[in-house]
Amino acid sequence: MAMTHSKTITQATAITVRFAGDSGDGMQLTGDQFTDTSAVMGNDFATFPDYPAEIRAPAGTLPGVSSFQIQFSEAIVFTPGDIADVLIAMNPAALKVNLHHVKKSGLIIVNESVFTEPNLRKANYKTNPLNDGTLQDYQVMRVPITELTKNALKEHPLKLTEVERCKNFFALGLMFWLYSRDYEYTFQWIKKKFAKRPEIAEANIAAVKAGYSFGDITEAFNVQYQVKKASLQKGTYRKITGNEALAIGLIAGARLANKTLFYGSYPITPASGILHELSSHKHYDVKTFQAEDEIAAIGTAIGASFGGQIAVTGTSGPGVCLKSEALGLAVMAELPLILIDVQRSGPSTGMPTKTEQTDLLQVLYGRNGESPICVLAPQTPADCFDVAVEAIRIAVKYMTPVAILSEGYLANAAEPWKLPEIEKFEKITVVHPQKTEAEFLPYARDPKTLARPWAIPGTPGLEHRIGGLAKADLTGNVSYDPVNNQKMIQLRAEKIQRIAEDIPALEVRGAKSGQLLVLGWGGTYGAIYQAVDDLDKDSSRIGQAHLKYLCPFPRGLEKIVRSYKKVLVPELNSGQLIMLLRAQFPGVVFEGLNKIQGLPFQVDEIRNKIKGLL
Repeated sequence: MAMTHSKTITQATAITVRFAGDSGDGMQLTGDQFTDTSAVMGNDFATFPDYPAEIRAPAGTLPGVSSFQIQFSEAIVFTPGDIADVLIAMNPAALKVNLHHVKKSGLIIVNESVFTEPNLRKANYKTNPLNDGTLQDYQVMRVPITELTKNALKEHPLKLTEVERCKNFFALGLMFWLYSRDYEYTFQWIKKKFAKRPEIAEANIAAVKAGYSFGDITEAFNVQYQVKKASLQKGTYRKITGNEALAIGLIAGARLANKTLFYGSYPITPASGILHELSSHKHYDVKTFQAEDEIAAIGTAIGASFGGQIAVTGTSGPGVCLKSEALGLAVMAELPLILIDVQRSGPSTGMPTKTEQTDLLQVLYGRNGESPICVLAPQTPADCFDVAVEAIRIAVKYMTPVAILSEGYLANAAEPWKLPEIEKFEKITVVHPQKTEAEFLPYARDPKTLARPWAIPGTPGLEHRIGGLAKADLTGNVSYDPVNNQKMIQLRAEKIQRIAEDIPALEVRGAKSGQLLVLGWGGTYGAIYQAVDDLDKDSSRIGQAHLKYLCPFPRGLEKIVRSYKKVLVPELNSGQLIMLLRAQFPGVVFEGLNKIQGLPFQVDEIRNKIKGLL
C-alpha cells in the first residue's frame, strides 16, 4: 500500500458506505471489491445491493440508478446499516435517488464532472443541487472523478469509452484511502479478471492508485478512518450471498444423501443466480437444466424426483403461480421435491429486483384442493446453506415437497460465512425398496413419518401407478371413493404436522415472558435482532423469536406467544404471518409492523415500533 501523508487518523467501530451511480457505472462491482477487501482485513460486514428494476433504463435517469451499501465493523453486525455515513454519487440521478439514505452531516462525494445541465434535467433537477442549498445539511466533497480518471489514464492505449468505464475504480481507490483499506487484493482480482486484456487491467489498477493518491494528497480530505478487525469465531470464512449459500447447501445435502442433484429452472430475477452457481459444479454430480418455461422446469424436477434424484426447482413469485398445478401433482404423488421461491415485489411482474415477503400465503395455500407442504425460511444469507440441507433431509424422510422462502434481499446480500465441518453433518439416509415376494404397496406408510416408499422406476416387481388422480390407500390405484379421499387427504396433512416433532423447538432470546415478544420470519432477523439489542441490553424486558419453520410451526410456539402481553410481528407484507397466528392462537394480542416498499426493514423502524408498544 502506498505511504500516506500526515493526516488525522480516527478510529471508528462501524462505517456504512453507499456507492450509487448509473446501472452502467459498475457500482455492484465496486461494492463487491470494497466488501472483499473488508473481509480480507478481518471486519464483519453486511451488504445490500440495490439493482434497478429496469434492464436498460436510459443512462442518467432515475429508474436506472444502481446502488450498493455495506456496513463494516469491528463488532458483529446484522444489517447493512440504516443510513450511510458516506455516499459516493456518480451522477445527479444517483444523488437524487439516494440522498435520503445518508445521515444528516454525513459525507457526500459527488462526481462533479457530470453535474451538467443535460444530466440535471434527466434527474429532474430544476437547479443544480451542488449550488442551491439542497445539500446544506451534509459535508459535500466535489471531486471531478471522470476528468481525474481521464487524466490518470491519458497515457494508456484505450478508447475514450473504455477510459470512462474505469471511473468506478478511481472512486474505489478514494474509498480505500479514506477507510485505510489495502488495495492489493483488488489488484490481484483485476489481473485475473482482465487476464486476456492486460491493457484494461493496467488501466483499472492505475485508476485505483489515482483515486487513492487523490485522497492522500488533496487538502479536501484531512481525516482517515480505521476500523479494527472483528472478533469472529475461529475458523475459515468466505463472503457468501444467499443464492450462493442455497446452491452450495443443495450440493451438500445431495452429497450427504449420496444422490445426484437435479436443478430444473427457468431464469427469473432474483432467483437466476442459483442456476448460474449450480451450473458450474457439474463435478459434484450436479445436473442443471434451463427449461423453456416455469411449468416445464418443475415438470422435469418432478420427473427427476420420481427417478430417485434430489430434485429442485427455483423461481420467484410469478413462477410459483405457474408451477402451482404441478406442485399439486408432487403433493398427490408424495414425491420429495424442493421448491425455492426467492420472493420479489408484486403483484404480476411488480418490481423484479426489489425484495418482499408477500408469497407466504401463496406457497402455503396457492394450489387447488387440500395440498399441504412443508415451508422453511432462511433468516440470513449464510443461513440459506443450512436451510437447503434441512429441506433435503425433510423432503426425503417424509416424502413430501418442501418450499424454501428466500427473499431478494437475502439472495443478493452478503456476509461472512464460517465454513462448516461437513464431516460433522449427519448423513441423510435414503432407502429405496427392492423386489420382494410380498405384494408391493406404493402407499403403505412408515408408522412414524407416514412417508410412502420411494420406489425407483424399473425396479422389478415395484411397478405402480403415478399421476394426479386421487389415490387409493395402500395400492395407489385411481380411487373415487369419498371416504378414501378424505382419509388420504388427512394422512398427507398429518404427515406434514409430524415434521414438527422432528425439528428444533423454537428458541427465545432475551426475556422468556413479560411485556413484549418480537416474532419474525425470514430476512427480518437482522433488523429485529439489532433493534431488540439496542433497546434491551440486559435482555430482561423484550423477547425475540424467529420462525425458520413456517409449516408446520415449531413445537412450543403457543406456550411462547401466550407468555407475553403483546407479540409484535414485523413483515414485508400486509400481515400474512400475523393472520395465521391470530387464527391459530386466539386471545393472543398480536401487533403488526408492515412494509411493502421493496426495501428491507431499517433497524430504526422496528426500534420505534417497539418503543411505542413498551
